[in-house]
Amino acid sequence: MKAKPPSAGGGQLDQVVAAARRNREQRERDYREQALKLYPWICGRCAREFNRLNLHELTVHHRDHNHDHNPPDGSNWELLCLYCHDNEHQRYEEARLNAGGGSAGAQRGGATHNPFANLKTLLDTRKNSGSN
Repeated sequence: MKAKPPSAGGGQLDQVVAAARRNREQRERDYREQALKLYPWICGRCAREFNRLNLHELTVHHRDHNHDHNPPDGSNWELLCLYCHDNEHQRYEEARLNAGGGSAGAQRGGATHNPFANLKTLLDTRKNSGSN
């Protein structure tokens, strides 16, 4: 049986995806460059300083977590190092899950099983049967 040649639709999909990535990268470049001009090259959390050699480790964090909200005055941005940025997003996700935005599994209470509940009775029974 012959293999079917790839359809032309796949190429069109690749073009759409590539265009979307280019647009996102351009948008990120624009607000990153603006933020780097507006703010000192210091992490807003740990106060680590950056220079041209390690500037790639400094990220632009959106305070409201909306990456499309990019006001020209930079009021929604803060510069964070990679580690603080990851930590901020982890805290945001945990808060979102704890506030009821997560799955039903995350809403369950703690464990109710107590494996040692009957231990004293078992030991006393064993002690009493051994002494007879």
